[in-house]
Formats: sequence, structure tokens, C-alpha cells
Amino acid sequence: MIAPGKKGICGVRQNYNGKLFSLIYGKASSIHVDPIEKKPFFHFRPGDRVLSFGSVGCTFRCQHCQNFTISQASPDGFPLEPIEPEEVTVLCRNTGSQGISWTYNEPIIWHEFAYDASRIAKQQGFYALYVTNGYIEEEPLRELSQCIDGMNIDIKGFSEEFYKRICKASLEPVLKATKLAVDLGIHVELTYLIIPGKNDSEGEIKEFAKWVRDSLKPEIPVHFTRFHPDYMMTDVPSTPMKTMEMALHIGKEEGLKFVYLGNVPRHKGENTYCPKCGQLAIEREGFQVLRVDVDNGRCRKCGEPLNIII
Repeated sequence: MIAPGKKGICGVRQNYNGKLFSLIYGKASSIHVDPIEKKPFFHFRPGDRVLSFGSVGCTFRCQHCQNFTISQASPDGFPLEPIEPEEVTVLCRNTGSQGISWTYNEPIIWHEFAYDASRIAKQQGFYALYVTNGYIEEEPLRELSQCIDGMNIDIKGFSEEFYKRICKASLEPVLKATKLAVDLGIHVELTYLIIPGKNDSEGEIKEFAKWVRDSLKPEIPVHFTRFHPDYMMTDVPSTPMKTMEMALHIGKEEGLKFVYLGNVPRHKGENTYCPKCGQLAIEREGFQVLRVDVDNGRCRKCGEPLNIII
């Protein structure tokens, strides 16, 4: 598929004499300690701090990418810090982090390194998370399931037309990989960035919610996130709160048990409520957890399972 001496669309794999080589194995653009809620993970170890890693490159060309300075960068055009798989666990321990997160740019880009480092981390008692666009073939996803505990998968819109026009990609492989991740027992949360005039219609959001309910599970956490102008979409306004409220209402109306609003601090859509009795289980403000009232993953008041890993 890739001609001799040439790179693939991701920009980080090159054909050398008929063999593909990674140009970014163990080369990080970003290393930072983050709240796990920033990823966002709301149902996996709430309140934890995770050591986050990114490199360069991406399988997509999203016009609204907020991390375009690294996702669209090439290995020879960006200062990258060398790191060995064993060092990831050492850094995790030294920073007081409870786990690691492969994020910032698309982590499947450096699959081999993320896999090697995550496997070592698991052996040392840490967990590993993926923040991904879900554009993953079955074989590497099955391989990842051996060492990745959770995935937040971006469902960027719910139409092939949106994916083709805005992301230069395809929706169907993402849906297929998402279902497989759930079937493999990986903890999955979904993020849907609502972009005004692009993927914000009631019909599209309703179809997405129905798909989560019927093809995955109604207890899968869904994060509807507010868009802000960036990269090639600086002319598109931020998502109106009326639209965000509409998405929250549709998600719950279609039977999703845990629907959240992102990039809207101090909104009740940040909190976790028991879907059975309405009890406030986890109170949040931005990326900060204010209160956790959960008993072994269940509502402390009525005992309803909340699909939360504590």
C-alpha cells in the first residue's frame, strides 16, 4: 500500500525495502500528569491522577482538532523526547500517578510502544487507558485488550458524510471497533463533540443514542462535549447551551443511563446520578471530584449498579 521510501497518511510509518518501520517508537511529544476526568473518564477510578503520553501524527485529518500542533506534525519536524517502555512505569511511580493514559494525539499511531509500555505497567500494578478515535483493526485491538483497561472513544459524528468531509475517514470501522472493545471487556466511555451546523441535528444525535443503547449497552457513559473554535474551524461558533441541553435530554429519553456534558463547568450534567433512584453518586466541578458516594460500584442509597470502577 505504501511505496518504497514513502510514509503512510499517518506520517509516522515508512516503507524501508518492503518493511514498515515506526518512526516514533519511544518518542514522546507530551508527558503530563492529568486528572482522569480530563480524558474524560467518569466511571473509571474517579479522582485519580494519570500520567499522560502523546507523540505525533494521526490517522485522521479533523478540521477542528484542538491538538493539531502534534496530530498533524511529522517526526522530523517536532522535538520528541526519547523514552523506553520501562521508563513509563518509573515516571508513573515518581509522579504519584495511579495509571497511564495514551492520549493527546491518536495512540494507535504508536501501537507497538503503547502496547509494550502498558504491558509492563500492568505487571507493576498500574492501569492503562486509551483516548482514541477508534479507527483500529481487529487484530491490534484484540492485542490491546490484554493490557488496556479502559478506552474513551471519540464518535465524532453519526454519519459517513461527516466523517468523510470533516475527518477524511469513515464511520463504520469506528462503530465496529467500539462494539468489539465492549465485547472484549474493556471499560468503554464515548465522547461526542457537538459542532454547530455539522453534527448537531436532533435526528443525528438521536440515532447515535439509539445505537449506543441497542448495539452496545445503555450503561455505557456518553460525554456530549461543547465545541470551541480551533484549527480550521475558527469561523464556527461555540456550541449553544440550548443544543447541549437538547443532547442531554435526548440521551436520557432514549434510555442511556449515564449522559454527561463536557466543557460546561458547574453544570449538573457533570455529575453522576443513580438512574434508578436519582441519588447524587459523584459530584464534579470541571475536572475536580468534590464527592463520591458509591458503595463498591453501586448506588449507596438503593444498590443499583452504576458501571463504575472504583
